[in-house]
Amino acid sequence: MNFWLELTITLFLVLGGVFLLVGSIGLWRLPDIFTRLHGPTKATTLGISSVLFGSMIYQSYHQGSLSVNEWLITLFLFISAPVAANMIAKVALHHENDPGARTKGQELMTRAKNRQSPE
Repeated sequence: MNFWLELTITLFLVLGGVFLLVGSIGLWRLPDIFTRLHGPTKATTLGISSVLFGSMIYQSYHQGSLSVNEWLITLFLFISAPVAANMIAKVALHHENDPGARTKGQELMTRAKNRQSPE
């Protein structure tokens, strides 16, 4: 394996690790559930995608053909992470979790809490 290919793979793995670390720190440090959603949905998705892209380059080099497994995993993550974040936010609204003082869009949350069911 040549130097530039190894360097590219290493950069993707390190970049993915940094994104995962930032997402984990955000999940730990942010004050309420609405702001904590940003850690696993944004930074962690980018981190896993970078690691999988580095893995795809490595596997494609060793197999001699394009590795599709990592593309499928990345596609699944990009589809499922926003859906999971939306469901977590809906559950938090349903259980009437109070947002932190610095959370933006609090007037929308109060309107959503006071909304009547369509029945």
